[in-house]
Amino acid sequence: MIKQLVELLKSIIIAIIAAFLIITFVFETVRVDGYSMNPTLNDNDRLIVEKVTFYFRQPEPGDIVVIKYPANVEEKFIKRVVAVAGDKVKIEKNTLYINNVAQNEDYILEDTMFDFGEVTVPKGTIFVMGDNRNNSRDSRYPDVGFVNTSLVVGRAVLRIYPFSDIGLLTAAPNN
Repeated sequence: MIKQLVELLKSIIIAIIAAFLIITFVFETVRVDGYSMNPTLNDNDRLIVEKVTFYFRQPEPGDIVVIKYPANVEEKFIKRVVAVAGDKVKIEKNTLYINNVAQNEDYILEDTMFDFGEVTVPKGTIFVMGDNRNNSRDSRYPDVGFVNTSLVVGRAVLRIYPFSDIGLLTAAPNN
């Protein structure tokens, strides 16, 4: 009886360690909270976020990423990378420009209500925005600003709920 109990305890400990390692280094699930990524993602969607890719490369424009909110790292945001270190970003007359090239963003919900003056993304950071530009707390706001790549949790790759919308999430094409 004691031998079986010890074996059960070992199995539980191994399972806990394995789960911790997988969640820490490989993937986790997240729930979309809010409307900042509409129409691409919806409130209460459940996603699989993989963490392995960014061990081998930096986030790229078009990637949908989960980040720790810079003003409170206990909170997580889901946003789209629109620019990376060295890129110049501006919004003028409802158009996003990266390095003075107008971006074709057929995934955004509506025209952007306000212009955003040109900034250059510093080394080691990314510039993120929600697809629902008029309802998104993102890099245009001082409390988010340029996001240090160390705050990137992972890349959203799969919607698993609602079941009617299960599928891969693909990065937006670069212009």
